[in-house]
Amino acid sequence: KQDSKISNYSILLPALKLNMDLITITGIALGLSFDTFAVSLSCGVVESRIRFREAIRIAFVLALFQGALPVLGYFLGSTVSRHIGSFDHWVAFTLLMFLGIRMIIEGLKKSDRKRVINYRRLPVLLTLAIGTSIDAFAVGISFAFLNVRIWIAGLIIGTVTFIASMTAIRIGKSAGSHLGPRVEILGGIILASIGIKILAEHLLSAG
Repeated sequence: KQDSKISNYSILLPALKLNMDLITITGIALGLSFDTFAVSLSCGVVESRIRFREAIRIAFVLALFQGALPVLGYFLGSTVSRHIGSFDHWVAFTLLMFLGIRMIIEGLKKSDRKRVINYRRLPVLLTLAIGTSIDAFAVGISFAFLNVRIWIAGLIIGTVTFIASMTAIRIGKSAGSHLGPRVEILGGIILASIGIKILAEHLLSAG
């Protein structure tokens, strides 16, 4: 009977470990999706007439980067982390601050002189995707030391990010229609705030 119990536990342990891994990874995915949620919220606010198909495209690109960078970080591991770890937060800060300040400036201009930033343009979308997913790359590096099922982790992170992004775009779209012509200023403030948050978190953790 004792041998039978041990055998049963040995069968259950891998399943329990997998469940624990999935719970932990889902929690990490939720944490990583906060910045993407805020960016998508800004997108929905500014692009208040965005179509469902366009929202899917934006959410997919953001989710693709958020899900793929942990996988990239996992395989590149500590070799690359030594080279980029000292400045990755500055890259995210610069990209998001550049877009944020540009949006604020455009929002302050008179309507006849405005040049609205189009979130649907690929260069803008890629800039946002890279800026919000650098932390995911760092998480992937840490996964390499934890024996995580990286492909499952990448899929979960990407899925959670996609859902968060679509939800935020919908919320922002509803809010944007009530905020009037100054929505770009709010969108720019959100992007700049995310950049400052990323930089502050890394500097404080390093200190």
